[in-house]
Amino acid sequence: MRILDRYILKSAVSVFLLCIFLFLFLYVVIDVLTNLEDVLKYKVALETLVTYYLYSLPIMFVQVAPFACLLSTLYTFGRLNHNNEIIAMRSSGMGIFSISKTVIIFGFLVSLFVFWTSDRIVTKSLAVTQKMRGEMWEDKKNIRDKKQEVINNLAMYGLRNRLFFISKFSVADKTMEGITILEQDEHQNMTKKIVANKGVYEDGLWKFYQCITYEFNRHGQIIQEPQYFEEEVMTIPETPQDFLSQKQSTTFMNVTQLDDYIWKLSRSGATSVIRNLKIDLYQRFTSPFTSMIIVLLGIPFSLMMRKRATGLSSIGISIMVGFLYYIADAVCIAMGKGGALMPVLSASLSHIIALAFSIYLIESLP
Repeated sequence: MRILDRYILKSAVSVFLLCIFLFLFLYVVIDVLTNLEDVLKYKVALETLVTYYLYSLPIMFVQVAPFACLLSTLYTFGRLNHNNEIIAMRSSGMGIFSISKTVIIFGFLVSLFVFWTSDRIVTKSLAVTQKMRGEMWEDKKNIRDKKQEVINNLAMYGLRNRLFFISKFSVADKTMEGITILEQDEHQNMTKKIVANKGVYEDGLWKFYQCITYEFNRHGQIIQEPQYFEEEVMTIPETPQDFLSQKQSTTFMNVTQLDDYIWKLSRSGATSVIRNLKIDLYQRFTSPFTSMIIVLLGIPFSLMMRKRATGLSSIGISIMVGFLYYIADAVCIAMGKGGALMPVLSASLSHIIALAFSIYLIESLP
């Protein structure tokens, strides 16, 4: 690595680490102050709090890493521009990509690390922090709210190789509406499909109403006439609490588990649920590379800044660029979940636009 590359990279890495430390420190301080009343009211132990925030750090890291990359890029190249060092490098025949390649590679490595952290650590941290938060104070505060909770579009993988799709689940009434149950054999071939209008949990048993049962052979063909029951008691071991605990299970899945889960649901016919899960899966791949793309966006903006505006302009521009980037991503995701965009395009369109825009800006620099 050239001395010049090490000089630029050292500045970018040091500012990045400083920003990460400050963001994580501020998150912990603000969250503690926000929940201080509950911490004192429910007498949460210091050891429990420390453990909770240690598990929270990876979650916050993947969220703030892109902004730390943007700030480090803007500051590093803005300072070089302020000191006329960019002019000296360009005068020696170096191009913008040649000057900034080490920072771009650094952004790519950060993106890979964010992807690994999100897939291997964050999913576990989310499960632990949610459980701990509930044990510390949320369960004690929200018992009444939980009893009145209604869950829409619930999907879960149950016992005995059963897949459940429920349009509406009422926690208070222990009732389900719009029920579809798929039973599979050990080779994941569908053997039975149960469709019911409504289900009620009484005396430890599920009672289904307007229920139709289909039997399938190993080729997926119906082998006999569908059976219709106005009312039928079902031998389903899952309780309402089991369905309630599974309402956010995909949040805690890594990429492999989520992909396998989608494959298991692929024969259900629940197109909206599968589409949303696919968008979530593709986001797991595209979102981490926000760090690299935002580095590319920061390079031309930092070189366009006026000499005396390095510090404040870095902060202002980083907020504006990051805000617009995330708005575009949110719009694309919403369009995908609404069916206007394909799942893979919904998860990647904003990143493609930002990447093309950043390359255009860099190429347009004099």
